[in-house]
Amino acid sequence: MWIARQKKKENIAEYLLYMWQLEDILRSYELDIDKVQQFLIDPVYHTEEERKEARDWYEGLIMMMKSEGVQEKGHLQINKNLILDLTDLHLRLLKDPGKSAYIGAYYNTLPHIVALRAKSGNKDISEMETCFTALYGYLLLKIQRKEISGETQAAIAQVTTLLRLLSRQYKTSGEEAGKGEAWSGD
Repeated sequence: MWIARQKKKENIAEYLLYMWQLEDILRSYELDIDKVQQFLIDPVYHTEEERKEARDWYEGLIMMMKSEGVQEKGHLQINKNLILDLTDLHLRLLKDPGKSAYIGAYYNTLPHIVALRAKSGNKDISEMETCFTALYGYLLLKIQRKEISGETQAAIAQVTTLLRLLSRQYKTSGEEAGKGEAWSGD
């Protein structure tokens, strides 16, 4: 819960990847709040107040996952909306001649995005979702200690550069617009 808040304030890309991981973790505990309490809440949160707040937060996520039908796969609508927000920002940045570093990073990443889309077979998802899906898959492979080709590592390095720049722009645009509410909560 606190990790999510911190990541949301500091790096929106890390936040989204964290939330996707959390969806998978909650699935691994069968969306059972008692298992979440035992393995995620009790070992981390020390006071009753912290545990209650964490339990309420996790319970809310579990209820959303159930009500949105993403118990087995897929992402919460709040995470899908974030992808849409990031896609909108991405498109605005591409139209802004003052964002040459971002535009350059995008064009360096574009061949990798095209290749990733071709491999996935899902051409209906946005470029940003393709980037996040690739990075999340890469992180899962690393956790599983699977071999990762040099080609994939190069693609992920370029995707990471693009998402890092996008995250900085997201944070800056939120600060400039005075969107304090966009950074509170989880």
